[in-house]
Amino acid sequence: MSEFKGMEDLYNQANWYVVNTYSGYENKVKENLEKRIETMNMEDQILRVIVPTEIEVEVKDGKRKEREKKTFPGYVLVEMIMTDEAWYVVRNTPNVTGFIGSHGQGAKPIPMLPEEVEALLDKPVEVTSVELDYEVDDLVQIMVGPFAEQVGRVKAIDVTSEKVTVEVALFGRETAIELELTDVQKEI
Repeated sequence: MSEFKGMEDLYNQANWYVVNTYSGYENKVKENLEKRIETMNMEDQILRVIVPTEIEVEVKDGKRKEREKKTFPGYVLVEMIMTDEAWYVVRNTPNVTGFIGSHGQGAKPIPMLPEEVEALLDKPVEVTSVELDYEVDDLVQIMVGPFAEQVGRVKAIDVTSEKVTVEVALFGRETAIELELTDVQKEI
């Protein structure tokens, strides 16, 4: 019970800080900082290191591809108790260029506001943005189902439900068909 109370006290003293890194080195900084925390026995002062990411979905040629994308390129979030030792360890980690909110000349940085941290940490694990190779009014070819190989015009795209409405000519009339985003590809 007392060990839990001790950890709770640590979390109450800790704040989140934004660390600036060289772009493209965010994961390397996280890895290096976690190793330094362990080897320098700083687990009680530097609690968490996060590289905020989101999942981006791209639909191209009727194929769905997911890739992880950094939400804030060039930045890493660190939850820590701002002591001289912890500040030194983070600041001197390879590829760290400094803290956001520090005014230089040895000034300690300003922590993130609680509502900023809450907004970042409470968002879903996968925030999905979709990049399509077609848009409304483009001609597309239907790839699957009973209308396979028919060409139609995109009338609406609903990214949230991952549906596309395509208008095709059936029996001399324009008919709207709802399909999955991956069921069509842009007509060349």
